Amino acid sequence: MYWDKQSEYKRMIEDLSSYRRTIERIRSNWAAFLAKRSERLKQQERYGNAAEKVTENILEDLFTNVLDWTLADINNQIRHADLILTSLGIKRLVLEAKRPGALAWNERGVDAALGQVTRYASEQKVKCIGISDGVMLYAADIQHGGRQDRVFVSLDSTEPPEQLWWLSVDGIWRPRENRPDAVLRLLPEEKVEALRVAEPGADWLIHPKYKLPSHCFAYIGDAANVKTWKLPYLLADGSADIKRLPKAIQAILSNYRGEKVSGLNEKDIPDVLGRLARAAVKLGKMPHQCGEAAPVYAQLAEVLDQLGRMREIML
Repeated sequence: MYWDKQSEYKRMIEDLSSYRRTIERIRSNWAAFLAKRSERLKQQERYGNAAEKVTENILEDLFTNVLDWTLADINNQIRHADLILTSLGIKRLVLEAKRPGALAWNERGVDAALGQVTRYASEQKVKCIGISDGVMLYAADIQHGGRQDRVFVSLDSTEPPEQLWWLSVDGIWRPRENRPDAVLRLLPEEKVEALRVAEPGADWLIHPKYKLPSHCFAYIGDAANVKTWKLPYLLADGSADIKRLPKAIQAILSNYRGEKVSGLNEKDIPDVLGRLARAAVKLGKMPHQCGEAAPVYAQLAEVLDQLGRMREIML
């Protein structure tokens, strides 16, 4: 049933005239975008570094030439946010730009940028965020106490990335279910060495008790308020915390040391459990991965199956 609805929604989107028009625009303008992007990065090759402004210029080219935003839709430095895209005055997307190459191969830099942009978006009540270093672009929706992947593209891809439609004027406000091609990841190591830089002075907000940034929690009520961060389950480097993960699951499904987690909305629970399950999969702990899973993981699988979410976790 879930996959039938997914297919029906996909067909509905592809039947939209705005979708077909934007896809044609992406295909037609991608080569010119790549050429202009290469020109903007010449100073990086020439001097070994380039400012965030270069990334902002690349993003401006992307959204106005490849996609269908106008220059008037792009707003700079609004309450600390590097770029905000607006449509009819409505804030649709908050973007954090970093120096070229600062994110594509730098997991710590990615986590720091996501922490920043999530706080800026939360302060301005915007539900869609994005980060870019002129090499990669990742966008996500803020919902259910976490991030729902929307778009991930390599900005030097030779193939026009059609998933950019989800960041177009008509696509940005439409819900997109989790897609494998939108998952945040680091780019392959063989990318241009000249663009590999570190991002100094990252702006981290750390939980005073757990000494962890926001991305390590399965639920984030407000990225700017550490009191709303619930269920730590990842280590600071983004890998699953084998000790805290089962405790986080138990806090929802049963209890941990006699206590249940508070402050979560019931509608957010399926997404939080999905987040915890994906971490368990990375550890190889779920029943479909091992013969005798621990009771906590077996119970998690049963609940996800009841919610119709187990198949997506297995995939």
